[in-house]
Amino acid sequence: MHKEQHLKSSEFISDIVIGMSDGLTVPFALAAGLSAAVTSNTIVITAGVAEIIAGCIAMGLGGYLAGKTEQDHYESELRREYEEVEKVPEKEMEEVKEIFAAYGVDDAGQELIVQQLAKNKDHWVDFMMKFELGLEKPDVNRARNSAITIGLAYCVGGFLPLSAYFFTNHPHDGLAVSAVITTFCLFIFGYFKSKVTGQPALTGALKVTAIGLLAAGAAFLIARLIS
Repeated sequence: MHKEQHLKSSEFISDIVIGMSDGLTVPFALAAGLSAAVTSNTIVITAGVAEIIAGCIAMGLGGYLAGKTEQDHYESELRREYEEVEKVPEKEMEEVKEIFAAYGVDDAGQELIVQQLAKNKDHWVDFMMKFELGLEKPDVNRARNSAITIGLAYCVGGFLPLSAYFFTNHPHDGLAVSAVITTFCLFIFGYFKSKVTGQPALTGALKVTAIGLLAAGAAFLIARLIS
């Protein structure tokens, strides 16, 4: 028996990707920059932890607001569709016909579908939301779940590069260990992200790794030039 394989929970995966990718790159870049300007691991750790906390809050809040905006937009369009079905049903019927005409359904088929669909206003509106506007009903918990997922992913990603400074004695040593840890984590993260999203795994892993290391390298060089 043929089994179709499709990506599930794409919103959850997207949130993890957003949080983890920023969590791995931003604190690492900050730590790299500070390592070029200070001589104490304590300063790097303090600044790093503060950045991770602020980043978790900011990223989580951004995810929450994005989720709420999506929910509000859907509800607004839903109300508008109900009004149009109620006030201008003929126009909405023509729009349904146009949708099916684009799929090659003849006039008789279009008329039959429209008449059947119009018998149930809820189904009619649901059809228009999906096929006219391209909107799927968002999960009512989307905003909350997005905030939690992005925030936690950022936190986990952020502490990975920063962890090296807890068991080394000098920022330069911490940076060397952090670079190894972060490079490995970026590669693994990029690999699995690409596998899950159906992209070339090795290419995706190298791309994510290169972006993270370039960000850190730029921060290190700028801090070195300033100091």
